[in-house]
Amino acid sequence: MKIGNPVLRETCTAVSLSDISSAGTQALIDDLIETRRAVNGAGLAAPQIGVAVRIFVAENDNNPRYPYKPSIPLTVVVNPKITFLTNDQYESNEGCLSIPDLRGVVERCPEIRVEGFDHDGKVLNIVVRGVSAGTFQHEDDHLNGILFPDRVKDTRSLSTWDEFRQRHETAFARQVAALVERYGS
Repeated sequence: MKIGNPVLRETCTAVSLSDISSAGTQALIDDLIETRRAVNGAGLAAPQIGVAVRIFVAENDNNPRYPYKPSIPLTVVVNPKITFLTNDQYESNEGCLSIPDLRGVVERCPEIRVEGFDHDGKVLNIVVRGVSAGTFQHEDDHLNGILFPDRVKDTRSLSTWDEFRQRHETAFARQVAALVERYGS
């Protein structure tokens, strides 16, 4: 789904614990994983494929779109609850598969706790740090009808992918490296 589609602005509904193992939910999770991999995203949320439920996936491994980002093992999050573990913020230059060819700077927390359920309905309780924490926050925003431009404080930071690569990617890659050095991811 692309910006303008109403499903991207919905507050998604929770998935019942008993429904996580259903064939329909498992097929949705598999579709999210396959779609994310096919389009080289760092994450993908259910509303981005037209389903307004509280599920997202995150994964990054040798992604050609984000060569500067650290690895994120495949993580399926059902009914996420994100808690900030610090008041610190960093500036993340983000894009979104639902908003092709646009990037902008948003503030993200570099240390978060992610609670919810995994692919199998088991309790998930992980701490995510650094730029990877921004990925999880971005995907969680989708479940609340929030798109990254809603969080951009200075619209002068908006750019196309080509302009980002030419003018901003090197500096952002240095920033990501500093975050990885500090937080390990």
